[in-house]
Amino acid sequence: MRIVEVVDARGHENVQSTHGTTFEITKETTLTKHGNCVVAVGATKGAADLNPKFKETAKRESARITITIEAGKVKEVVKARGSPQLSFTHPTDLVVRRSGYVCGRTVAVKADKAASDLKRKLVEKMQNPRRKIKITLTVES
Repeated sequence: MRIVEVVDARGHENVQSTHGTTFEITKETTLTKHGNCVVAVGATKGAADLNPKFKETAKRESARITITIEAGKVKEVVKARGSPQLSFTHPTDLVVRRSGYVCGRTVAVKADKAASDLKRKLVEKMQNPRRKIKITLTVES
């Protein structure tokens, strides 16, 4: 089974993308310099908004999740895993983690990249508040 979710967001001048273990997309529209894991703001979905079939599939032990982040012509692909502990309860945030830690904001674990691993060319694009950012979440089980 393969389920695809598309989340539209935009950049922000305070995007730093320096966090070493996570990255986050949020529905919030403001961002301070402390939010060094946030890569996009103004998202159309938080964890709670994701399709029930996506959530159900992502909770399988065998779930593989691919997160594609696109800004202009620059694209980054992150590979991660699902977890039976995922709850998808947070109304505004989508967090992808390198670790296996799970909370209501977590949408994928054991990722092969965090914010600090993203291409700097992509980060530059994500620092433009007018830049549209497309995040595609694909889960397969």
